[in-house]
Amino acid sequence: MKLINESAELTALGQRLRESRIARGDTQAVFAERIGCSVVTVRAMETGDPAVGIGWWAKAFWVLNRTSELDGLLRQESLFVSYVGRKRQRGKRGNP
Repeated sequence: MKLINESAELTALGQRLRESRIARGDTQAVFAERIGCSVVTVRAMETGDPAVGIGWWAKAFWVLNRTSELDGLLRQESLFVSYVGRKRQRGKRGNP
């Protein structure tokens, strides 16, 4: 099982957010106003700060008209869900 490098993943997501914001022609100040947060929060998102709440990310996706991408998050059944859904079976007792 491959462990995720949280820092690298969030940094890459932040970079993609920055590129999308710039492609729209928005400054950090304009984008922050659109999603209702501070410029400091937008800067934190773009640098991959893990302390940024998911609500700000959802609003950013909405402003960028990319909320459909959120729909796919956590869709795939995890190993935990498949394990919890199964019932344990008792072993058969054999005669010695």
